[in-house]
Amino acid sequence: MSAHCQLTGSKPGFGNRISHSHRRTARRFDPNIQRKRYWLPSEGRYIRLTLSARGVKTVDTIGVEAAVRRIRARGGKV
Repeated sequence: MSAHCQLTGSKPGFGNRISHSHRRTARRFDPNIQRKRYWLPSEGRYIRLTLSARGVKTVDTIGVEAAVRRIRARGGKV
């Protein structure tokens, strides 16, 4: 599963791990990605979205229909 949110578009960030001796090694900051199933009444079917925790809260606020419209406007497939 790729670590990006279909709704907010958040992706992994990159940076460095810094040890006590101040040596730097590459690391990744992954978003909190969850797969969630929603009922889409307009199409009469369930859809499974890959969302960050913030994306899940956004769907709870704006509703699944508006969220799907935003995803499709970005060019995403649902």
